[in-house]
Amino acid sequence: MRIVLQKVSHAQVSIDGTVVGKIGPGYMLLVGFAPDDTDEQLDYLVHKVVNLRVFEDENGKMNKGLKDVNGEILSISQFTLYADTRHGNRPGFTDAARPEIAEPLYDRFNEKLAATGVHVETGRFGADMQVDLENDGPITIIYEK
Repeated sequence: MRIVLQKVSHAQVSIDGTVVGKIGPGYMLLVGFAPDDTDEQLDYLVHKVVNLRVFEDENGKMNKGLKDVNGEILSISQFTLYADTRHGNRPGFTDAARPEIAEPLYDRFNEKLAATGVHVETGRFGADMQVDLENDGPITIIYEK
């Protein structure tokens, strides 16, 4: 499982010109899955994302977490995080989970995020999406488990 997390002032995802997910301050996540990902990995990464402390405290130090600032999450499925570009110029995606495996993992991941009490918005699995965000910091963190 791979996640690219960006701290954002706001973010939204649209499909065919219609906004399907929108958040204020928080994290925009691009989430990809491998065929052998497990619920243990989902739980680990949910904990890491929700407890990450990259929001500034009163002293200007990154010491506050998502819940401390009432932040939100926009979670977007992104199989291209498993692109293999070692050979040629066209990426291969054989390391990415097939949709019938990845979609249930994506759904469970988002359910587990929401179960922590954080507001979660999503894109639509497998759709052609347009993402608009304002990166705050900029802060971008990559997780892999």
